[in-house]
Amino acid sequence: MEKELQSIVARIEPADSHWEKLAWERLRSQIRPRGSLGRLEEMAARLGAIFRSVSPSVSRKIIFTMAGDHGVAEEGVSAYPQEVTAQMVFSFLKGWASINILADHVGAEVRVVDLGVASDLPEDWAVIRRKIGKGTRNITKGPAMERHEAVRGLVEGARLVMDAVQDEGFHLVGTGDMGIGNTTPSTAIVATLTGKPVKDLTGRGTGIDDAAWNRKVRAVERALAVNRPNAADPVDVLAKVGGYEIAGLAGAVLGAAAVRTPVVCDGFIATAGALIACQLAPFAKDYLFVSHRSQEVGHGAMIELLGLSPLLDLSMRLGEGTGAALAISLVEASARVLRDIKTFEEAGVTDTGR
Repeated sequence: MEKELQSIVARIEPADSHWEKLAWERLRSQIRPRGSLGRLEEMAARLGAIFRSVSPSVSRKIIFTMAGDHGVAEEGVSAYPQEVTAQMVFSFLKGWASINILADHVGAEVRVVDLGVASDLPEDWAVIRRKIGKGTRNITKGPAMERHEAVRGLVEGARLVMDAVQDEGFHLVGTGDMGIGNTTPSTAIVATLTGKPVKDLTGRGTGIDDAAWNRKVRAVERALAVNRPNAADPVDVLAKVGGYEIAGLAGAVLGAAAVRTPVVCDGFIATAGALIACQLAPFAKDYLFVSHRSQEVGHGAMIELLGLSPLLDLSMRLGEGTGAALAISLVEASARVLRDIKTFEEAGVTDTGR
C-alpha cells in the first residue's frame, strides 16, 4: 500500500490561484460594499480556487466519522470505559447522537467507519468495515501500530473520500472521530510536531479530573520517550503514537485534496489527522477548512502549525464531526455568496467603487 499512498500524495496539486483571482474579482464586483461579508468572502475565494469555478456547488455533503480504540486507555486517561466506543458507534448508526442531529440540520450524510474498534461489531450494523486491528497497542509501552498499518489506515481513509466524490458525486467532505482515549495520542502527535511541552498541550478530554489529567500527561511523556517518533516522518509519528481512526482521518484529507474537494475537519482529533496529512502533502492544506477552535488546549498549537483560522469558536470539545457539521453550513453559504449574489453590472446598480 506504500505505492498507493505515494500515488495519492502525488496527485495533490495546489489550488488554482488564477481561479482564486477570478473569484475575488467577482466578489469585489457584487452589489454591496467591498469586503462587507468578511471571512465568507475569503472562504468563497478559496472555493473558487478549489473548484476552478466562480459558480461552485457544495450541495451534496458527507461526514465520515472514523472510530477506533486505544490501548493507552488502560492508563486511566479517560473518564469513560473503552466499551463506550462501540456503544457510541451503535448510537450513530441509529441516528441518536449529536453528530446525527447536527448533520441532519445541515443536510449532510453521516457514514461511520470502523477502523479499529476493540470489539467485533455485529454483522447487522450498517457500519463501513475497514478494521485494521482491535484497538491500538498501549503507546506508553511501544508503538501504537506497525508502519504498514498506519499506511493502510491512510489509504483506507483516502479511498473512502475519493470514492464518495468520484463515484457518488459528493461535493464537500467533513471528518469526525469516535474513540475513547483518543485525545491522548492526538496530544502526542501535536507534541511531536511542535516540540512544545506536553503539559502545555494536554487537555481534559471527556472531562477528566486532576488525577487523571496528571496520568495523561505522564502517559504522553512516556509514549514520546519510549517511541521517539520522528517529527520529519509523519507516517512514523502516526505509527508510533497515533491511532487507527486518526490514520483514517488523515487519509480523508489526502483523498479530498487528491480529487480537488474541500474538506472540513472537526476538532482536536480530526485536526491531528489533518496535521499528519499536511505534513505528508503540504498542498493538502489548500483544500482544508478547520471547523472550529476546540476547548482542548492543544488545539491552538495545531491550528498555529497549520496556519489556518478556525471558522467557529463555540467552546465545543465533543468530536464525532459535530464542529464539521456546523462549519459545513458556512462553507455552503460562502459558495452561494460567490455564485448567486449579483454584480453591479448584472443588477444594473450604480457602483461607487467602495
